[in-house]
Amino acid sequence: MYRDVVDLREFYRTSLGQVALRQLKRRIREFWPDLAGQSILGMGYATPYLRPFIGEAARTIAIMPSTQGVVFWPPEGPGLVGLSDEANLPFDDLTFDRVMVVHGLEATERSRQMLREIWRVLAGGGRLLIVAANRSGLWSRTERTPFGHGSPYSASQLSQMLRDNLFVPERSAKALYIPPVRSRFLLSTAPAWERLGDRWFSTFAGVTMVEATKQIYAVSGPAVVAPARRRLAFPRPVAESKGMRGRSGKI
Repeated sequence: MYRDVVDLREFYRTSLGQVALRQLKRRIREFWPDLAGQSILGMGYATPYLRPFIGEAARTIAIMPSTQGVVFWPPEGPGLVGLSDEANLPFDDLTFDRVMVVHGLEATERSRQMLREIWRVLAGGGRLLIVAANRSGLWSRTERTPFGHGSPYSASQLSQMLRDNLFVPERSAKALYIPPVRSRFLLSTAPAWERLGDRWFSTFAGVTMVEATKQIYAVSGPAVVAPARRRLAFPRPVAESKGMRGRSGKI
């Protein structure tokens, strides 16, 4: 079950959320160092991780699941986020070069349908990056963070799920070795935890990341025409009124 979008946004405004964001953005950049000219779709609650690609990628769009809710993003420009059923994406076939899923696979009750929809909208040669809570990590054992909700996965479980849904796992990584605590001193040592964790205790990382490519089979016979997709509506920012304080931020 998805967490409310406001809870997710507020987590990434905390000191612990900012530390998690910095460490995961660094790992994502290792997977995708250059997205110039590419189109990228973020699913689940991926907007904090998509921000570095605005202005670099040719197109950056986020989809939040209808049972989670949606907030306007980015706050300083035109809306790039929409609300949709994760099993019925409002895009044509072969639309995106990259798809990133964060806080999505653990929460959905329709993982197979979700992955098949991603397969459909992903271009040939496109890449999917799954960022999910690690089953054996400390972050999946506390409900104080979004990584402690839903169903966590091991790297082997993610890889098998991807294979079962017409993807080819290519590489994986771990991240978030620092314990999920709010101690300022401990949070300041996060980079050291990442270096040591990669070398000595990767099993206990908070997050598992798997990148996969789209598997394509040769098909004989008449082409199958995909059904028409509904148009995507982007949320508009809510104007401030008397007695209402507008919310803003960079996440």
